[in-house]
Parts: sequence; structure tokens; C-alpha cells
Amino acid sequence: MRGPARDRTLKETTMQTTMMDVPLSLNHLLERAGTLFGTNTIVSRLPDKSYRTHTYAEFHRRTRALAAALQALGLEKGERVATLAWNHHVHLECYFGIPAAGGVMHTLNLRLAPDELGWIAADAKDRFLVVDDVLLPLYRQFAHLHTFERVLVFPFSGAPVPGGFDDYEALLAQADGDAFEYVAHDENDAVSMCYTSGTTGRPKGVAYSHRSTILHTFVGCLADHWGLRGTDVVLPVTPMFHANSWGMPYGAVMLGATLVFPGPHLHPDDLLDLMQQYPPTLALGVPTIWMSLIQRFDAAQQNEPGRWKMPAGMRSLVGGAALPEALIRAFAKHGVWLQQGWGMTETSPIATISYARNELKHAGDDERFRRAAMAGVPAPLVDVRIRTEDDTDAPWDGATMGEIQVRGPFITGSYHEVPVTGEKFTDDGWLRTGDVATMDALGFVRITDRTKDLIKSGGEWISSVDLENALMAHPAIAEAAVIAIPDVKWSERPLACIVVKPGQAAPTTDALAAHLIAHGFAKWQVPDRFETIDAVPRTSTGKFWKLKLRERFPR
Repeated sequence: MRGPARDRTLKETTMQTTMMDVPLSLNHLLERAGTLFGTNTIVSRLPDKSYRTHTYAEFHRRTRALAAALQALGLEKGERVATLAWNHHVHLECYFGIPAAGGVMHTLNLRLAPDELGWIAADAKDRFLVVDDVLLPLYRQFAHLHTFERVLVFPFSGAPVPGGFDDYEALLAQADGDAFEYVAHDENDAVSMCYTSGTTGRPKGVAYSHRSTILHTFVGCLADHWGLRGTDVVLPVTPMFHANSWGMPYGAVMLGATLVFPGPHLHPDDLLDLMQQYPPTLALGVPTIWMSLIQRFDAAQQNEPGRWKMPAGMRSLVGGAALPEALIRAFAKHGVWLQQGWGMTETSPIATISYARNELKHAGDDERFRRAAMAGVPAPLVDVRIRTEDDTDAPWDGATMGEIQVRGPFITGSYHEVPVTGEKFTDDGWLRTGDVATMDALGFVRITDRTKDLIKSGGEWISSVDLENALMAHPAIAEAAVIAIPDVKWSERPLACIVVKPGQAAPTTDALAAHLIAHGFAKWQVPDRFETIDAVPRTSTGKFWKLKLRERFPR
């Protein structure tokens, strides 16, 4: 049967859902926190290293007051409110208060150069700014590049707010949070915005929606991922301006978990002191944070025994850069398990998580650690494919390399006011991540490099990440970064830059070559040169900045 009669039959027989059409919303999480978890706590470390504690009931009241204050200032739906702040309770209020008022929170990366901050604020068309008083000197360095209509200063240090600015606390005190009414929204309306790190070219804006954020939060809280519980004490060392602290603030508020914010104090001594005062059950940060922390902790075990204890049974989520197996083993000796995830600003950021699959429950320690150092298995709702140079899908053999391409409901499909191009998105709608990886039979993704960092020597690919992880397993090496340098015969050869641990002598070239060969590398894969440097340069998000090394060692 064809034609109108068939169309009528299909329409009549299509079953309709009986579910309510209620939009996913961050506002629900805020109200849930205030009504169910009112006595649970949020701790912030202040600039003088003292602590301030708020309950979730206070957080709920203050956040609604912030939303009311923004409305009173004239904020319109969809307008951007920037934040320039450390990790603390006020930044958390912005996460929920700005979208509650219909605005879009835009986190500015305080580690960027002032010129870049000014450019980003202008590109995003930020109308208002919420800034820590201790960061006003940074703000003043780019204020001439973009004019904010209002600058709300949070007196983080406790000092009076300078003239010419709005006092954040005074605005909240004057606002009527009880009478505030949420701005009507669609679940696809934007709630927050982050810019990519922009190590090559200008940074680009990624806007997250109510829907994408709620779905990402659900996926993150799964037992095999964050495994977040309401009884957890969460220490987010990952900056709240770095992919929204990987989405953890949303999950913690949804479940009423205790949050302990470190403020500006990220030195290993400060973090270890904080862990004694508020022992976390779950912490998150980039590998460089945990590298320096474990080195300091182990040194103190020898020189200052008893000063610190590692929190018993603490779990730690690590991302933002490759996690060396040696680092996982170093923490495991103290009863702390590091769990690696992979993603990017464009993926909200969870795309893969490494966890112990059921098929590996009888695996030995070596296999368990080997798997833990991988990027992990695709998260639910995220499609992942490895695309080879000939534009076909790589087999799941753990050996064939290709670019990671992803798609899903919390993966960006474009950049803010930037035309969609084939450089970043495929014709069939996948995000091109620029990361090169393999995938094995169990679906474990192993990152081998960024496309721009791969080394092709004599027609064969060499993974800089694999070399770096093996070098950092050497007892004398704190950090290692490997780059490609031109070679007349082989086109490119690897050069390894190493940072030696304090009190250790730099290993010889022969010793390092033997170490790598013992870790399974062929002789042709071993770097011909090893350069000892004081520190590996890093981007604003803590990743190795290999561009700077290539500029320093052009040949």
C-alpha cells in the first residue's frame, strides 16, 4: 500500500510515549542540593590558608541570590558572564547561579597571558565579570582589551573591595534569593562556555547546554567511572576553568558530596597539609600535580617521617595528559589508585575511562597496571572510532594507529561563531580530535601521540608518548618529553628531553638506551640524543608544551 492511505495508517499505529516532557536542567540539581543535602558541607581554602565552610543550604541560598542579583543588573538570557577565579565556593555559586539567571558562565583561564585573556573575553562578548580580589592585578593587565559592563569582585582575601567595582558579597546581601524565579529555558540552551587551550592558532569556544551537562554528569557518576557517592569527600585540584573541572562540581552537587576546594594553594606541601585536615576519598588533577606530590611525599618519608599520611583508600582521577605507568605504581604502594580518563574541552570532557573490566578480574598486577596506563574504554553515549590514513576504521587489534574521532550528546558539533570545517569535523558528523591511538579487542584506547607530535622515522611511526612513559619509569628521571628533529637519512629522529630528580645524576646515553630496550623498544626507536633540561615547558592546562621544545631544539 502506498500514498496517503499508508501515511495515515503509519500515523495511527505509531505508539506515543507516556513519559513527561520535562527538560533536563541544572536548576533541578541546585534545588535538589538545597532541599536534600542542606547540612552537607563545602570547604574553601582562603588565600591566608585558613578554611571557610558553607553548608549546601547556604550554597543554595547564596546561589539563588546571585541569580537574582544578576537579573537586577540587567542580565539577559544567553548573555555571557565571565569568571576569573580559583577553586572555591563562590566559583561553585557561579556554576549554577549564572545559568539560573538565564546567562552563560564563561570560565577564563587565569594561567593564560593577559593579551590572550582579553582576546577570549572579547570573542565571547562577555558582559559581566566575577573576579577574585587577589586576581585583580591580572584583570587590570587585560582590562583595556575588553570592556566588561560590570565587574563583580569577590573579597576572597577578606580585604575591602576597591572603588570602581561591585562588591560580590554586598550584591548578594541586597538580593532577594527567596523571591527569585528561574528563567524559562530549553534543555538545549547554553549554560557554560570554555575555550580550547589554543597551542596552535587562536583558542576556540565550546558551549555546553543543560542537556549535555546533565547527561555528562550521569555518565561521570557511574560506578566504573568516578564512582561518586554522597559520602565522598571530593578534592578538585583540577581548575574550575579547565573543562569545568571535568564536570565534577555538577556531580558533587547532584549527590551532595562534601567538596574541599584548595583555592590558590596547589604546591605539594599545601595539598598534603590539606589532605591531613580534610582527608579526601576522591581527588582529581593532571599528572604533573601528582608527580610533584608523590616525589615530595616520598622525600618526606625519608627526611621528615610522620609529617604526612596518604589518605587511606583515596581514589584519584587523572587526565589532561598521558599518565605514566610508573606514577600509577608509585601511588599504589601507598594504597592510592590512580584512574585515567581521556577527553578534551570539546568532549565535556569524558570520552574514555580506564577501569577493570569483568574480563580482566583474574589479570595479574602487571596487566592491571598496563591497562590502567591506557586511556580506557569509550564512555556510554560516546561513539569512538580510530580512523587510519586511508580514511578507514582501524581494526581493534591494539596495533593499528589512527586518529581518534568521536560523536555523542555531549561532544561539540561546532565552535562558537567559527565555521565548521573538515579540519575539525568529518562530513559524516564526527569530531576529529587530533589524538592518535590504537584500540584493542576489549575496546581499550591507547593514546600514542597527537597528530602533530608523531615521529616518522624511515617510514615507520614512533610514539613519543610510549617513549616518555618508559623514560619516566627510570628511577633517576622525574619527567621526559620526546620530540621529532629533522634527519637527513631518516627524515625524522626522536630527541628526548629529560628532567632529573633532585639528588640524582643524569644517566648516560648508553644507560638510557639500555633502559628503553629493556622496556621493549627496538634499537631504531631509541632516541639518538638525550638532552637534560631544568623543566618541561607546560601549557596553561598543565600539558607538555612541545612546541617550545621544538623551538629550543630545532635540529
